[in-house]
Amino acid sequence: MKAGPTLGRRIIDCRYIYILLLPGLLFFIIFRYAPMWMLVIAFQDYNPWAGVFKSEWVGFRHFLYLLRDPWFFLMLRNTLAINLISLVFFFPLPIVWALLLNEIRHSGYKRFNQTIFYFPHFLSWVIVASLTYFLLSVDVGILNKFISYLGLQKISFLQKPYLFWIILTLQDIWKESGWGTIIFLAAIAGIDMEQYEAAIIDGAGRFKRIWHITIPSIMPTIMVMFILQIGRMLSLGFEKVLLLYTPNNSHVSDILDTLAYRTGLAGGIPNYSYATAIGLFSSIIGLILVSSANYTSRKITGESIY
Repeated sequence: MKAGPTLGRRIIDCRYIYILLLPGLLFFIIFRYAPMWMLVIAFQDYNPWAGVFKSEWVGFRHFLYLLRDPWFFLMLRNTLAINLISLVFFFPLPIVWALLLNEIRHSGYKRFNQTIFYFPHFLSWVIVASLTYFLLSVDVGILNKFISYLGLQKISFLQKPYLFWIILTLQDIWKESGWGTIIFLAAIAGIDMEQYEAAIIDGAGRFKRIWHITIPSIMPTIMVMFILQIGRMLSLGFEKVLLLYTPNNSHVSDILDTLAYRTGLAGGIPNYSYATAIGLFSSIIGLILVSSANYTSRKITGESIY
Protein backbone atom coordinates (compact mmCIF):
# COMPACT_ATOMS: atom_id res chain seq x y z
CA MET A 1 0.00 0.00 0.00
CA LYS A 2 1.36 3.37 -0.99
CA ALA A 3 1.90 5.69 1.95
CA GLY A 4 0.08 9.01 1.93
CA PRO A 5 1.84 12.38 1.98
CA THR A 6 3.64 13.31 5.18
CA LEU A 7 2.42 16.05 7.52
CA GLY A 8 5.15 18.39 6.30
CA ARG A 9 4.19 17.75 2.69
CA ARG A 10 0.51 18.43 3.41
CA ILE A 11 1.39 21.70 5.18
CA ILE A 12 3.49 22.80 2.21
CA ASP A 13 0.73 21.89 -0.22
CA CYS A 14 -1.83 23.89 1.81
CA ARG A 15 0.57 26.69 2.79
CA TYR A 16 -1.68 29.50 1.56
CA ILE A 17 -4.56 28.27 3.70
CA TYR A 18 -2.27 28.19 6.76
CA ILE A 19 -1.03 31.70 5.94
CA LEU A 20 -4.65 32.90 5.91
CA LEU A 21 -5.20 31.09 9.22
CA LEU A 22 -2.08 32.55 10.87
CA PRO A 23 -3.45 36.02 11.91
CA GLY A 24 -6.43 34.42 13.67
CA LEU A 25 -4.20 31.86 15.39
CA LEU A 26 -1.78 34.56 16.56
CA PHE A 27 -4.68 36.63 17.90
CA PHE A 28 -6.00 33.77 20.03
CA ILE A 29 -2.54 32.72 21.20
CA ILE A 30 -1.44 36.24 22.19
CA PHE A 31 -4.66 37.71 23.55
CA ARG A 32 -6.62 34.63 24.72
CA TYR A 33 -4.30 31.82 25.75
CA ALA A 34 -1.04 33.53 26.75
CA PRO A 35 -2.68 35.75 29.44
CA MET A 36 -4.40 32.75 31.06
CA TRP A 37 -1.38 31.96 33.23
CA MET A 38 -2.13 35.17 35.14
CA LEU A 39 -5.24 33.49 36.56
CA VAL A 40 -2.90 32.32 39.29
CA ILE A 41 -3.27 35.74 40.96
CA ALA A 42 -6.85 34.74 41.91
CA PHE A 43 -5.19 32.46 44.48
CA GLN A 44 -2.71 35.09 45.68
CA ASP A 45 -2.75 38.35 47.56
CA TYR A 46 -1.29 39.92 44.44
CA ASN A 47 1.06 42.86 44.82
CA PRO A 48 2.05 44.53 41.52
CA TRP A 49 5.35 45.66 43.07
CA ALA A 50 6.27 42.16 44.22
CA GLY A 51 5.06 40.42 41.07
CA VAL A 52 3.41 37.06 40.58
CA PHE A 53 6.27 34.95 41.90
CA LYS A 54 6.72 36.87 45.16
CA SER A 55 3.10 37.62 46.05
CA GLU A 56 1.60 35.80 49.04
CA TRP A 57 -0.35 32.62 48.25
CA VAL A 58 -3.80 32.67 49.90
CA GLY A 59 -5.56 29.74 48.19
CA PHE A 60 -9.35 30.05 47.94
CA ARG A 61 -9.65 33.03 50.30
CA HIS A 62 -10.97 35.42 47.61
CA PHE A 63 -13.56 32.90 46.41
CA LEU A 64 -14.80 32.37 49.97
CA TYR A 65 -14.95 36.13 50.46
CA LEU A 66 -17.03 36.41 47.26
CA LEU A 67 -19.49 33.73 48.40
CA ARG A 68 -19.83 35.39 51.81
CA ASP A 69 -20.42 38.84 50.32
CA PRO A 70 -23.97 39.89 51.31
CA TRP A 71 -24.44 41.38 47.82
CA PHE A 72 -23.23 38.25 46.01
CA PHE A 73 -26.58 36.50 45.60
CA LEU A 74 -28.26 39.75 44.55
CA MET A 75 -25.65 40.29 41.83
CA LEU A 76 -25.89 36.62 40.80
CA ARG A 77 -29.67 36.96 40.58
CA ASN A 78 -29.39 40.09 38.43
CA THR A 79 -26.83 38.47 36.11
CA LEU A 80 -28.91 35.32 35.62
CA ALA A 81 -32.20 37.21 35.28
CA ILE A 82 -30.90 39.58 32.59
CA ASN A 83 -29.36 36.69 30.65
CA LEU A 84 -32.51 34.57 30.94
CA ILE A 85 -34.64 37.42 29.61
CA SER A 86 -32.17 37.84 26.76
CA LEU A 87 -32.25 34.09 26.07
CA VAL A 88 -36.05 34.05 25.85
CA PHE A 89 -36.66 37.27 23.90
CA PHE A 90 -33.38 37.99 22.10
CA PHE A 91 -32.09 34.57 21.02
CA PRO A 92 -35.02 33.61 18.72
CA LEU A 93 -35.02 36.93 16.84
CA PRO A 94 -31.91 36.35 14.65
CA ILE A 95 -33.49 33.07 13.54
CA VAL A 96 -36.74 34.84 12.64
CA TRP A 97 -34.89 37.67 10.81
CA ALA A 98 -32.86 35.10 8.86
CA LEU A 99 -35.99 33.21 7.83
CA LEU A 100 -37.70 36.43 6.74
CA LEU A 101 -34.67 37.75 4.85
CA ASN A 102 -34.29 34.43 3.09
CA GLU A 103 -37.80 34.78 1.71
CA ILE A 104 -37.06 38.13 0.05
CA ARG A 105 -36.56 37.48 -3.65
CA HIS A 106 -35.52 40.97 -4.81
CA SER A 107 -31.73 41.00 -4.29
CA GLY A 108 -31.42 44.79 -3.99
CA TYR A 109 -34.20 45.05 -1.43
CA LYS A 110 -32.73 42.08 0.44
CA ARG A 111 -29.28 43.71 0.67
CA PHE A 112 -30.88 46.98 1.81
CA ASN A 113 -32.68 45.20 4.66
CA GLN A 114 -29.53 43.31 5.62
CA THR A 115 -27.60 46.59 5.84
CA ILE A 116 -30.30 48.16 8.02
CA PHE A 117 -30.30 45.13 10.34
CA TYR A 118 -26.50 44.88 10.56
CA PHE A 119 -25.66 48.56 11.03
CA PRO A 120 -26.42 48.91 14.80
CA HIS A 121 -23.84 46.20 15.57
CA PHE A 122 -21.04 48.58 14.55
CA LEU A 123 -22.11 51.24 17.06
CA SER A 124 -20.39 51.29 20.43
CA TRP A 125 -22.36 50.78 23.62
CA VAL A 126 -21.61 54.41 24.50
CA ILE A 127 -23.52 55.54 21.42
CA VAL A 128 -26.34 53.08 22.14
CA ALA A 129 -26.61 54.37 25.72
CA SER A 130 -26.60 57.98 24.45
CA LEU A 131 -29.42 57.17 22.04
CA THR A 132 -31.32 55.53 24.89
CA TYR A 133 -30.98 58.68 27.01
CA PHE A 134 -31.99 60.82 24.02
CA LEU A 135 -35.10 58.68 23.60
CA LEU A 136 -36.14 58.07 27.22
CA SER A 137 -34.73 60.82 29.46
CA VAL A 138 -37.12 63.18 31.23
CA ASP A 139 -35.50 66.39 29.99
CA VAL A 140 -34.67 65.78 26.33
CA GLY A 141 -36.24 62.40 25.66
CA ILE A 142 -38.31 62.24 22.50
CA LEU A 143 -40.77 59.80 24.06
CA ASN A 144 -41.34 62.05 27.06
CA LYS A 145 -41.78 65.08 24.80
CA PHE A 146 -44.52 63.17 22.99
CA ILE A 147 -46.11 62.18 26.32
CA SER A 148 -45.98 65.82 27.44
CA TYR A 149 -47.51 66.90 24.12
CA LEU A 150 -50.47 64.62 24.85
CA GLY A 151 -50.93 66.43 28.16
CA LEU A 152 -49.76 63.51 30.30
CA GLN A 153 -47.17 63.46 33.06
CA LYS A 154 -43.63 62.60 32.00
CA ILE A 155 -42.25 59.19 32.98
CA SER A 156 -38.73 58.75 34.34
CA PHE A 157 -38.05 55.52 32.43
CA LEU A 158 -34.36 55.36 33.31
CA GLN A 159 -35.01 55.78 37.03
CA LYS A 160 -37.60 53.01 37.27
CA PRO A 161 -35.87 49.82 38.55
CA TYR A 162 -38.60 47.54 37.18
CA LEU A 163 -37.92 48.85 33.65
CA PHE A 164 -34.15 48.41 33.73
CA TRP A 165 -34.03 44.78 32.54
CA ILE A 166 -36.56 45.52 29.79
CA ILE A 167 -34.58 48.52 28.51
CA LEU A 168 -31.35 46.53 28.57
CA THR A 169 -32.96 43.67 26.60
CA LEU A 170 -34.41 46.08 24.03
CA GLN A 171 -30.94 47.59 23.59
CA ASP A 172 -29.52 44.12 22.94
CA ILE A 173 -32.27 43.33 20.45
CA TRP A 174 -31.77 46.55 18.51
CA LYS A 175 -27.98 46.35 18.46
CA GLU A 176 -27.19 42.67 17.99
CA SER A 177 -30.17 40.71 16.65
CA GLY A 178 -29.53 41.76 13.04
CA TRP A 179 -25.87 40.80 13.23
CA GLY A 180 -26.77 37.38 14.59
CA THR A 181 -28.69 36.61 11.39
CA ILE A 182 -25.41 36.19 9.48
CA ILE A 183 -24.75 32.74 10.95
CA PHE A 184 -28.29 31.51 10.32
CA LEU A 185 -28.36 32.93 6.78
CA ALA A 186 -25.12 31.06 6.08
CA ALA A 187 -26.72 27.85 7.42
CA ILE A 188 -29.80 28.41 5.23
CA ALA A 189 -27.59 28.99 2.18
CA GLY A 190 -26.19 25.48 2.63
CA ILE A 191 -29.58 23.76 2.30
CA ASP A 192 -29.99 21.65 -0.84
CA MET A 193 -32.37 23.51 -3.17
CA GLU A 194 -33.70 20.23 -4.54
CA GLN A 195 -35.61 19.78 -1.27
CA TYR A 196 -37.51 23.02 -1.93
CA GLU A 197 -38.15 22.07 -5.54
CA ALA A 198 -39.55 18.69 -4.48
CA ALA A 199 -41.73 20.37 -1.85
CA ILE A 200 -43.10 22.86 -4.41
CA ILE A 201 -43.97 19.97 -6.75
CA ASP A 202 -45.80 18.29 -3.84
CA GLY A 203 -47.81 21.48 -3.33
CA ALA A 204 -46.14 22.74 -0.14
CA GLY A 205 -46.64 26.45 0.47
CA ARG A 206 -44.01 28.87 1.70
CA PHE A 207 -44.82 28.41 5.38
CA LYS A 208 -44.74 24.61 5.11
CA ARG A 209 -41.37 24.76 3.31
CA ILE A 210 -39.98 26.89 6.14
CA TRP A 211 -41.43 24.63 8.84
CA HIS A 212 -40.56 21.25 7.32
CA ILE A 213 -37.31 22.02 5.43
CA THR A 214 -35.59 25.24 6.52
CA ILE A 215 -35.96 24.99 10.30
CA PRO A 216 -35.02 21.27 10.56
CA SER A 217 -32.02 21.86 8.28
CA ILE A 218 -30.62 24.69 10.42
CA MET A 219 -31.46 23.01 13.74
CA PRO A 220 -27.82 21.89 14.33
CA THR A 221 -26.72 25.53 13.99
CA ILE A 222 -29.52 26.69 16.29
CA MET A 223 -28.50 24.17 18.95
CA VAL A 224 -24.82 25.12 18.75
CA MET A 225 -25.65 28.83 19.14
CA PHE A 226 -28.05 28.01 21.99
CA ILE A 227 -25.37 26.06 23.84
CA LEU A 228 -22.88 28.91 23.41
CA GLN A 229 -25.49 31.37 24.68
CA ILE A 230 -26.01 29.21 27.77
CA GLY A 231 -22.25 29.35 28.38
CA ARG A 232 -22.40 33.15 28.55
CA MET A 233 -25.02 33.20 31.29
CA LEU A 234 -22.63 34.76 33.82
CA SER A 235 -20.76 36.94 31.33
CA LEU A 236 -23.06 39.81 30.51
CA GLY A 237 -20.57 42.56 29.69
CA PHE A 238 -20.27 45.38 32.20
CA GLU A 239 -20.18 48.33 29.77
CA LYS A 240 -23.83 48.25 28.67
CA VAL A 241 -24.96 47.88 32.30
CA LEU A 242 -22.56 50.45 33.69
CA LEU A 243 -23.69 53.10 31.17
CA LEU A 244 -27.27 52.87 32.47
CA TYR A 245 -26.32 52.38 36.12
CA THR A 246 -27.80 54.83 38.63
CA PRO A 247 -28.13 54.70 42.44
CA ASN A 248 -31.89 54.25 42.01
CA ASN A 249 -31.55 51.05 39.95
CA SER A 250 -28.42 49.64 41.63
CA HIS A 251 -30.30 46.72 43.20
CA VAL A 252 -31.31 45.47 39.72
CA SER A 253 -28.27 46.62 37.73
CA ASP A 254 -25.38 45.41 39.88
CA ILE A 255 -23.95 42.25 38.30
CA LEU A 256 -20.80 40.18 38.74
CA ASP A 257 -19.07 41.98 35.85
CA THR A 258 -19.63 45.42 37.38
CA LEU A 259 -18.34 44.12 40.73
CA ALA A 260 -15.18 42.87 39.02
CA TYR A 261 -14.79 46.23 37.25
CA ARG A 262 -15.20 48.28 40.44
CA THR A 263 -12.89 45.97 42.38
CA GLY A 264 -10.13 45.75 39.79
CA LEU A 265 -10.14 49.14 38.08
CA ALA A 266 -12.46 51.68 39.70
CA GLY A 267 -12.68 53.04 43.21
CA GLY A 268 -9.75 53.30 45.60
CA ILE A 269 -6.93 50.77 45.84
CA PRO A 270 -7.58 48.11 43.15
CA ASN A 271 -7.78 44.51 44.31
CA TYR A 272 -6.60 42.60 41.24
CA SER A 273 -6.75 39.22 42.95
CA TYR A 274 -10.38 39.57 44.01
CA ALA A 275 -11.40 40.88 40.56
CA THR A 276 -9.64 37.93 38.92
CA ALA A 277 -11.36 35.51 41.30
CA ILE A 278 -14.75 36.94 40.30
CA GLY A 279 -13.92 36.52 36.61
CA LEU A 280 -12.60 32.99 37.13
CA PHE A 281 -15.72 32.04 39.12
CA SER A 282 -17.95 33.24 36.25
CA SER A 283 -15.83 31.35 33.71
CA ILE A 284 -15.99 28.09 35.67
CA ILE A 285 -19.78 28.34 36.02
CA GLY A 286 -20.00 29.12 32.30
CA LEU A 287 -17.95 26.00 31.50
CA ILE A 288 -20.24 23.88 33.68
CA LEU A 289 -23.33 25.34 31.98
CA VAL A 290 -21.90 24.73 28.49
CA SER A 291 -20.99 21.14 29.34
CA SER A 292 -24.43 20.49 30.86
CA ALA A 293 -26.28 22.08 27.94
CA ASN A 294 -24.11 20.20 25.46
CA TYR A 295 -24.77 16.86 27.20
CA THR A 296 -28.52 17.53 27.42
CA SER A 297 -28.71 18.57 23.77
CA ARG A 298 -26.82 15.48 22.65
CA LYS A 299 -29.16 13.22 24.62
CA ILE A 300 -32.40 14.90 23.52
CA THR A 301 -31.76 16.12 19.98
CA GLY A 302 -28.54 14.33 18.98
CA GLU A 303 -26.90 17.71 18.25
CA SER A 304 -23.92 19.01 20.25
CA ILE A 305 -20.69 20.98 19.99
CA TYR A 306 -18.50 18.03 20.95
